[in-house]
Amino acid sequence: MTTTHTQNAQTAATTANPVLRVPPASPAAAAAYFSASLAFHADVSDVAAALAAGGDPGFVLLDSRSTASWDQGHVPGAVHLPTAQIPEQAERLLDKAVPVVTYCWGPGCNGATRAALALAELGYQVKEMLGGFEYWVREGFAYETWEGPAGRAADPLTAPVDAEDCGC
Repeated sequence: MTTTHTQNAQTAATTANPVLRVPPASPAAAAAYFSASLAFHADVSDVAAALAAGGDPGFVLLDSRSTASWDQGHVPGAVHLPTAQIPEQAERLLDKAVPVVTYCWGPGCNGATRAALALAELGYQVKEMLGGFEYWVREGFAYETWEGPAGRAADPLTAPVDAEDCGC
């Protein structure tokens, strides 16, 4: 097969395939992107493992939702600071030397992103917890409500059933 024929076959396959309609980035560009993504995000299971290890996890977990949402359920040990109150209250509640991990409801909500932006603009090191409170609960981690401690069984679509971790 000639080089031109191979290129034409690749071009035809790429235009017919919606996944490859836009070709993948170069390996170097992909490495830079995914490395940057990890600098901005933490996942629920990693946050839970860091908090469960005991001692200082090296970050503050911040729930950026409303008081009614906080009362409905929140991660034990999280600091409650609704996004709208960050400009006035962040310096009273948070130390700029300690990274902050924000969360909101879940993947369908960008409240944690808005909170992270507000904190970054004030000079805080910040990450966003992917999945938010929804995935905290769906992965079977304990939470608190206005009535006290609560929990649910892990959803097998989001957490391993018979293993300590997913192996990611």
